Amino acid sequence: MTKSVDTETMSVQVTLRHSSNHTSIEEYARTAVQSLARVFPGIISCHIILDHQKNDVEKNKLAEITVHVPQNVLVARDAAAAYEPAVDGCVDSLARQLQRHKEKMTQ
Repeated sequence: MTKSVDTETMSVQVTLRHSSNHTSIEEYARTAVQSLARVFPGIISCHIILDHQKNDVEKNKLAEITVHVPQNVLVARDAAAAYEPAVDGCVDSLARQLQRHKEKMTQ
């Protein structure tokens, strides 16, 4: 199930795999991704994929976030026991990647 939301700054698309009807997690992920616009205001779109793996007991919630910026695509993946820490890990990783991208552009 994929839902897309366009805001004034970027387009955010959320895909849930192997689960459905997690509106609170979707909203949490959208809000977390919106914070990336403070690091790099030129984000075009984001795609969040939330997946549930049955073969792993401890880290069975997977999050993957793809961020499209001008001339580049950044990707972060993380696994955790719940979706929220996985999304937070991806957002932290993307914040570092966006900061490095921003520094390269200014050089």
